[in-house]
Amino acid sequence: MSRVGRAPIEIPKGVQTKIEGNVVTITGPKGELRREFNPNLTVEVKDAHIQVSRPDDLKYDALHGLTRALINNMVLGVTNGFKRDLEVEGVGYRAELNGKNLVLSVGFSHTVTVEPPGGITFVVDKTQRVFSVEGPDRETVGEIAAKIRTIRPPEPYKGKGIHYLGEKIRRKAGKAGKVGTGAK
Repeated sequence: MSRVGRAPIEIPKGVQTKIEGNVVTITGPKGELRREFNPNLTVEVKDAHIQVSRPDDLKYDALHGLTRALINNMVLGVTNGFKRDLEVEGVGYRAELNGKNLVLSVGFSHTVTVEPPGGITFVVDKTQRVFSVEGPDRETVGEIAAKIRTIRPPEPYKGKGIHYLGEKIRRKAGKAGKVGTGAK
């Protein structure tokens, strides 16, 4: 039996839950999230808790835990929201906001503009080196952060590029040069 799936999800104050068949809608101070789940699993509200159950112990074990984790992320997202921090590293590299859009100068002959999808906001630090992607949906926040990172991934020699804050970049040694080759 799934240990994660059996755990009830507490509904905090200010959060409304609506369940219509296999569609769960959760509304809170940070927004509204709606998701459709497998019809073989049962999602119900009992005493200010959300409980996910499945018809038998043999099937849907992993799906049981996944469904519970996704609903828990929805509850956390509409109450606290999710945030992913990224850092721009390199000479002349910077990030800035133009309205709601994120404008990146990362060594190309042009700037790169990233438009946020619905519910996502960008916050840029005053140093213009660190910025974050914020929103209520954990999956979307992670996906947008990953897409921004692919614009200019960190290179292994000097570490220039866009990387997650605190990410360890594996470095390579540069060229060895003409040391001890005995060239004549």
